[in-house]
Amino acid sequence: MQYTFASRMEKTPRSFIREILKVTQRPEIISFAGGLPNPALFPVKELAETAEKVIVEEGTAALQYATTEGHPPLREWIAERYKKRLGLEISPDEILITNGSQQCLDLIGKIFINKDSVVALERPGYLGAIQAFSMYEPKFSTISLTSEGPDIHELGQVLDKDKPCFFYGVPNSQNPSGITWSRENRKAVAERLERAETVFVEDDAYGELKFRGEQMPSMKELIPELTVMTGSFSKIIAPGMRMGWICAPTPILEQAVTVKQGTDLHSNILSQRIISRFLANYPVDAHIARISAAYESQCDCMLSAIQSEFPEGVSYTRPDGGMFIWATLPKGYSSMELFDRAIKKDVAILPGLPFYTDGGGSDTVRLNFSNSTPERIEEGISRLGQVLREYLKETPELHAA
Repeated sequence: MQYTFASRMEKTPRSFIREILKVTQRPEIISFAGGLPNPALFPVKELAETAEKVIVEEGTAALQYATTEGHPPLREWIAERYKKRLGLEISPDEILITNGSQQCLDLIGKIFINKDSVVALERPGYLGAIQAFSMYEPKFSTISLTSEGPDIHELGQVLDKDKPCFFYGVPNSQNPSGITWSRENRKAVAERLERAETVFVEDDAYGELKFRGEQMPSMKELIPELTVMTGSFSKIIAPGMRMGWICAPTPILEQAVTVKQGTDLHSNILSQRIISRFLANYPVDAHIARISAAYESQCDCMLSAIQSEFPEGVSYTRPDGGMFIWATLPKGYSSMELFDRAIKKDVAILPGLPFYTDGGGSDTVRLNFSNSTPERIEEGISRLGQVLREYLKETPELHAA
């Protein structure tokens, strides 16, 4: 049978991560390839107790259709959390509950992107956003990431020349690089976006997972009418519940509600009520602090192992939060070749190519530290260091260059 699919399907990449993870399912493989939270930190007992109470006490309401905008107490909690964590005055009416923050990206794409619209992204950029936006057939224009955040000169050029419909970025512990934008960089980005009247989509999936350094201001504080924020409970409660949200100015949120109605009517109301009651009844700050402390320990363990095991010439970031370290190989070396060699030693990495829309990143690697024990981190980085040393030794002409 010859099927005829929409032309957009030819331009929408399959998830490189999902394909890579198929190769890493064997239990003997130490995988740094995924972007998984640590399941040992999921509040399983507390969620089980909460779920039982919701079913028993809220029964039919928890199992019936619900409003598109989401469970009011959950939206109120998110608004209060913004005030407590970031000093933002947000109304619950500016919040829409979604099926994970990935749905936020899809809804934003539907609202803003026409075929051949320009979307501005960080370089490297989050693969999930690239995939979600690609469905709407845009053109991507990228801005290089420095250690401080987006290159301001490049951003100005993109805004002036390409007139993007929005700029998408992850200012806190960026995926994949782990970079957190500096305060000065945020102010400079906000000034450029305000001057160009360009919307910023602020993906704050990792904002709660900050384990060192000062709290940076949200772009929502700097340019409130131009900022759409996305958030997620996946990193601080459990990803399997698929709960996220959009926080946006009312005219934008109304558009998001309309397209969500046509997509799925509303997000899982049972999960919404379970999460809402969990947040009300358990010490959430202590829970998040425990996650952040664990990730700090795992991150430091990986950084120490990298410093000890990786050969000279491999550079890497030192994140202050989140779940990832970004490594760059010496010029001329291939992260795909490194992946092939490493998997033979039962260790998996994620080559950086899919985080670039312009063919770059062939020498970059994303390493996840959140889903491994210190023992597996040390063993996996030791194996990876051995593979790197052998790779560099076999190709001295590249290393010399």
